Amino acid sequence: MSPSVLPQSTPKRAPEFRRRLLAWFRRAGRDLPWRRTRDPYRVLVSEFMLQQTQVARVLQFYPRFLERYPDLAALARAPARRVREAWDGLGYYRRAANLHRLAREVMATRGGRLPGDPEALRALPGVGPYTAGAVAAFAFERPVAAVDTNVRRVLRRVFSCEPAKAEETVQLLQPRRGKTAWTFNQALMELGALVCTARAPKCPECPVSRYCDWYLASGGGNK
Repeated sequence: MSPSVLPQSTPKRAPEFRRRLLAWFRRAGRDLPWRRTRDPYRVLVSEFMLQQTQVARVLQFYPRFLERYPDLAALARAPARRVREAWDGLGYYRRAANLHRLAREVMATRGGRLPGDPEALRALPGVGPYTAGAVAAFAFERPVAAVDTNVRRVLRRVFSCEPAKAEETVQLLQPRRGKTAWTFNQALMELGALVCTARAPKCPECPVSRYCDWYLASGGGNK
């Protein structure tokens, strides 16, 4: 099947795809500390740390960083070298510098309040399209796309979606209710992280394999 935004059959299977994906996540999703909060700052810190870093490693640093800098004001007041020290061991130190700059900018120009609009978030230091979508979706429960590498892989396999059309595709699949959209975005990312992996995907364990173009084209539906 040639790549497209969404095959014609997608509207028919999208509701069942969503239903099964959401049910699977509620049953099998990991209990991660940043999933227990809607605090914009805490969600933001987790998203900066998770850039190019495995979840297991972030779990070690996330609580310690928040204990030292529990809010934007505390982070903004800190000297840059102290922030880097608190980040030591995570690598990619430009993330720490950008997060520090962001904290100072938000304190100086926004009264210490992170915006919930993705476009406003993208104007802040170190915030790209994915991070903006993730903070809007996971902190403010906006029904917007949060498209990372895992999500692109899931969409490419399930819906034969071109990488460039991934955000548009998620918006077409997205539930309109904020709380359900939060779960849907988390579930897509979790599926790519745990089941629909880059190497050795666990197709027999996948809750949506029956709707997956890639799996069906490989003959999986007949096994």
